[in-house]
Amino acid sequence: MSASFRQTPLTCPGHTRPVVDLAFSGLVQDGYYLISACKDGKPMLRQGETGDWVGTFEGHKGAVWGATLNKDATRAATGAADFTAKVWNSTTGDEMHTFPHKHIVRTVDFSQDGVHLLTGSNEKLLRIFDLNKAESDPVVLSGHTASIRDAIWTRDGKKVISCAEDRTIKVFDVDSASELMSIDVDANVTSLELSPDGLTLTTAQGKSACLWNAETMEIKHKFESPSVIFSASYNQEQSLVVAGGDDFKLYKYSLETGEEVESYKGHFGPVHCVRFSPDGELYASGSEDGTVRLWQTVVGRTYGLWKCVHPTEPNNCTLINNDIKEIEVQS
Repeated sequence: MSASFRQTPLTCPGHTRPVVDLAFSGLVQDGYYLISACKDGKPMLRQGETGDWVGTFEGHKGAVWGATLNKDATRAATGAADFTAKVWNSTTGDEMHTFPHKHIVRTVDFSQDGVHLLTGSNEKLLRIFDLNKAESDPVVLSGHTASIRDAIWTRDGKKVISCAEDRTIKVFDVDSASELMSIDVDANVTSLELSPDGLTLTTAQGKSACLWNAETMEIKHKFESPSVIFSASYNQEQSLVVAGGDDFKLYKYSLETGEEVESYKGHFGPVHCVRFSPDGELYASGSEDGTVRLWQTVVGRTYGLWKCVHPTEPNNCTLINNDIKEIEVQS
């Protein structure tokens, strides 16, 4: 179906500086949600399917480098250049906790049960905060020799996977706060993502998007880009990988063929982050140009604000707004 239609992204304005991180919630009763981190210091919450603005979390005093939502979208977390990580009530927008650090907080991630918050900072340290005992000291994980770029939980909550500017990926045991594994790579890893089943780790490193066995930490698939990429995401159900980076373009790769399916330029600056939605129907990208854009995984389907009308033939679709370059979502 997608061969006869042009990709028409939804553009979500509102930020005034580069968008450097984004994350989706899990599927909830009213769909799912998207949060974006921006150097303007004002992370934004949006309805995931449409990009409609829901609210802005105000309270940081510097660029926000990391943002995430818990599984049921009731809590948000952010990390910023004001040396703090914050936890928010995503329904009311109220600030719930502030966790001071000694340097810029680059990444935040909730455990699957939402009870613990993982942070990574330019201190070269990872911290785990118990949100039920917010006043208690965090568990500290050390081992990296340069600034942390990204850090995530495993699905069982027993391990943490991290990457840093020391060109390593490390795996830590949470209970013992000890390093279990360290993998040297040939370029700095700039993003980490774990598949829904917890078996596949997706990384962006140099000009490559890689899929790893999350248990053995061996590379299963590697996709090469003509330019440096900063972020990659894996659609497990459709066996697709999307990646974006320095050349303003988004690349889509097929696991079945190992080849590039398509590439296109939609942003007016480098692409800093890209993530598939929890249902796999779309993916979001954030860029140096200050926008978040939503893209259909399969072009031509009726979904969200994309409408496809079927005249007489079941495969004869006409995409409404097919003649415009992009649809802008008001904020």
